[in-house]
Amino acid sequence: FFSGTIVRARSKGVCVPVLNCYSCPAAVGACPIGTVQHMMASVRARAAVGEVQLGLYALGSLGMVGSLVGRFPCGWLCPFGLFQELVYKIPVPKVPIPRFLNYLKYVVLALTVFILPFLLLDAFGYGDTWFCKWICPAGTLEAGLPLVAANAAIRSQIGLLFVWKVAVLVAFVLWMIVSMRPFCRTVCPLGAILGLFNKVSLLRLTVDSSRCLGCGSCSKACPVDLDVPKEPNSPECIRCLKCVKACEVGCLDYEFPLHARREGEAAPADQDR
Repeated sequence: FFSGTIVRARSKGVCVPVLNCYSCPAAVGACPIGTVQHMMASVRARAAVGEVQLGLYALGSLGMVGSLVGRFPCGWLCPFGLFQELVYKIPVPKVPIPRFLNYLKYVVLALTVFILPFLLLDAFGYGDTWFCKWICPAGTLEAGLPLVAANAAIRSQIGLLFVWKVAVLVAFVLWMIVSMRPFCRTVCPLGAILGLFNKVSLLRLTVDSSRCLGCGSCSKACPVDLDVPKEPNSPECIRCLKCVKACEVGCLDYEFPLHARREGEAAPADQDR
């Protein structure tokens, strides 16, 4: 890490279920969003020479993780998610995020991960990794800044693109101070993909409506501002389970194979009222 070089182990061919910039000096796995972008950027050039590669491994790994646990990696595994929660602890007045901004990440996913890498090609017939190159603040924090700090050769090549990426990171850090997980909720394309599986994944939140007091303690604990009893398996839920811990009467729990409900609790009512 401190040498400012990139790991080139065979494990870099394995997609991990979180944002994990390939260029991070500490990364030993591949970012699924970066992998999908590379697939979309090269699919037309490869098809032109008779190589049809659709990136089914990358898409399949995302589908497998989503089908099993939904957005669980967002709440428990993502380093950039942890970074956002730590920054949010800075004691300043807080600002809620308007719910309509939750839909922005689907636009980012469609445009920068699929459409633009596929449509806009260079002179050699290849597209660009638009999200990684122009937006991803996680990549700037985990890869760009460490490489520039430790590698003099890279530091000598800093240009306007790096300045732009640092400005995007700074803007998000300022937003993180006043709002909980703004990147996860409004921009992250990986969260957009995994969230689509929340209603059908094996890991699901359950609500026993007959025991709910309507006290709102679960919703107050939710880092993404959900009305938990009404939308326990919303695409926005990051499966952090803070609501389950906050519920004083035990009407909230989670379903997963081999998980037994706590003794003495009734079976959950319909969780998607």
